[in-house]
Order: sequence, then C-alpha cells, then structure tokens
Amino acid sequence: MGFGEGPDDAALRQAWSHFCARLDAAGELIFKDHNPVSGVHRVDALRFLTQNLGQAFDLALETRDTRYPALHAFCGPNRKLGGDCADFTYQQAWIDGASTYRIVGERGGARFLNITVQGARPDGPGVLHEPFGDVPEANLSADRLVVADDGTFEVFLGGPERQGNWLPTTSGSRKVFIRQGFDSWDEQPARLRIERVDMDSPRPVPSTGTMLEAISWAGDFVTGLMHDWPDFPFTYGGVDAEHPNQFPALDVTGADAKRGRAATNMHWQLAAGEALIVEFAAHDGLWMLTNMGVFFNSMDFLYRPVSYTPSRTAVDSDGKVRLILAHDDPGYHNWIDTQGFERGNLTYRHMLAGRPAPLATRVVKRAALAAELPAESVTVTAQLRIAQMWARFDGIRRRYALL
Repeated sequence: MGFGEGPDDAALRQAWSHFCARLDAAGELIFKDHNPVSGVHRVDALRFLTQNLGQAFDLALETRDTRYPALHAFCGPNRKLGGDCADFTYQQAWIDGASTYRIVGERGGARFLNITVQGARPDGPGVLHEPFGDVPEANLSADRLVVADDGTFEVFLGGPERQGNWLPTTSGSRKVFIRQGFDSWDEQPARLRIERVDMDSPRPVPSTGTMLEAISWAGDFVTGLMHDWPDFPFTYGGVDAEHPNQFPALDVTGADAKRGRAATNMHWQLAAGEALIVEFAAHDGLWMLTNMGVFFNSMDFLYRPVSYTPSRTAVDSDGKVRLILAHDDPGYHNWIDTQGFERGNLTYRHMLAGRPAPLATRVVKRAALAAELPAESVTVTAQLRIAQMWARFDGIRRRYALL
C-alpha cells in the first residue's frame, strides 16, 4: 500500500520531513565561531550531534511514558553531552508526581552515589535545552542510603512517606537523575532498575499522536543541543572565553549543593609547542578533572588519559598535584591528553568530604617542562603508559558493563 492510503500518512510524513529539516539546520551549527576550523574540531562537533541523535528517540519515545519508566544511560564512552564527567556514570528515568516508583539495586563500590528527583523547567532565558534545566527537588546520597547486609537496597519515589529510603515527588516532578562517581579503576558500579509499583497492564503500543509528539520533542532536542553548546556556559555558566587558561572562582550554588558537588570550568587554548600546568594542593574528598572538547563533550576517556581522580594521580613531595595538559605525551605520570585539539574545556569537580582547592594554572613551553616541574615529579616509560591505558580501558568497561 502506498502513501496516502493510511489515515495518518500525511501527518507522519510531514512531521518526519520537518524533523529532517531541523536536523539539517542543527548540522550547520558545527561551524560556530567558538569551534576552530581544523578538521578534528569540525568532525568532533558533527560527532557530538550524531552521538546524541542516537539517543534522541530513546528519550523522546522509548523511555518517555512515565507509567512504564526505564533507566536510560544518558552519557557513556560513545555519547557525550552536557559537560559530562569522564569518571561519572549518568542515568535518568522520566517520572511523574502522581505515581509511586521503586528503584531496586546493588550498591557496588562507587565512592559517590546520588539519586535526585528533578522538578519542572523554568521558562525564560538561561534555561538549558531539554532534558536539562530542571530544578532539583530532593536527593538521596550514599551516606544516607540504607543498604542491606548483602549490598542490596530499594528506594521509593513518591507516594506516602516511608521509613528508610524514600524521596518525595511533587506535581512538577518529571525525572529521576542518578549519578555515580568513581575514583579507582576497580570500583564496581551500582546496578539499578526502576519500576512503577502498581503496574497492572502492558505498555501501550505507540499511537500516531505519541509518535508525532516524539518527533517534535526529538527535533527540539537536536536543535537545542547544537544551539546551546558551547554558547551556554560562556553566557550563563561563568566560563570566560576571553581569558582562557585560568579557572574562575568556584561558586557553590544552591542547586549544586542539592546535586552534592561543586564545579568550575576553564576554557583552554594551547598552541603547538605549549603545555599547560594545573597545580593545586592534594586535598580530602573526591575531586575529578575531565578534559572536554569545544562543545563541552568529554574526550575519549575509554582509551586516553583525559581525566584524573585522587587514587590515579601522582602527588609531588611538597604535597602539590601538578597536571600537564599537552598535545603529546611529555613522559610525566599526570599527563592530560588534548587529542590534538587546540581548544577545549577542563572541568574540576569536588564531592564528599573536605573543601575544593584553589587551582593555579600557567602555560609554558613544552620543551621547558623539566625546568618548570619539581625534579622528583613522577615520570613514566612507554611501557608504563601502555599499562595505564589498559587499566583505564578495563576500568571503564567495568563501569559500563561493556564486554
């Protein structure tokens, strides 16, 4: 049977054609002023779009029915978005304030675990594209999580207040957001699943109306992410494109407190033959640094040393951590790979005990690193670097259950 014989043919074709036109327009935004003209940068921007195109309909359709919730892995080794941290895993599930849900899981060994109920998105400027922009309503962190002796737990969302693990919802609640933060490569992730407690029938097959709504949402998503990144952090997030290679002052807002972390971002620019040293005092808590591309997408953390946490970082004898951002391997343990990019973003996060540390930076000649660093700064051989790569590769696969 051909087009026009079905009662919904015209509406479906029109919606899909409109989505494809919006996708084409979104692709034009890889050529932004913020994005350098080199091939690696242009490709990375287009890859940013294609990776997220792959989850547009997972978010808009496959997991969208709040009566049949599903945890969706929002970011990972092959999908980057929203200034994602290389040492976090991110999951979300769409929920509503009228239902009661249960999250069942095994705690695992991640140092940081936070479950947050997200509320309605405010209107007006300065609100990030869907599915971001939510206002955190309530959260449960690992230190308050009641876990059985065998490592299992359950968390209830919504409904009447309960003893133990319970998070309230409101009429504006729209999703639950779960983040795990890791330090060492051998930490096992929490394994989680979600369900609506009073489910009594199968999930309905999508209707034409459902599909039309999903196509529209997916179009908003791909348009929004290419419109908002990388502009949003420069406009609203305190990132200074005019004064690169230095971190702004750390500002812990109320929303960050509810998310259980503090964060700051440095836009960096590095010419050939240059290196950037990030220096700070070793400090308590779980801190992380992640190197990202121009579009605030984490770099290739599956294979490359683009992120550091306390257990994986060498500390100099004066109690200082010195990380070296460089285009090629300088032979020092704490090398942050740029992937050959001339610009990017480096994000610092701090969680758990202690206080965030002031971050000092300086750009030096790559050839002068030995003179700029303490004589005892830890170096690595080519074989040790390969061993580090394999430790990272295996650790990341463990976090994402990749075979």
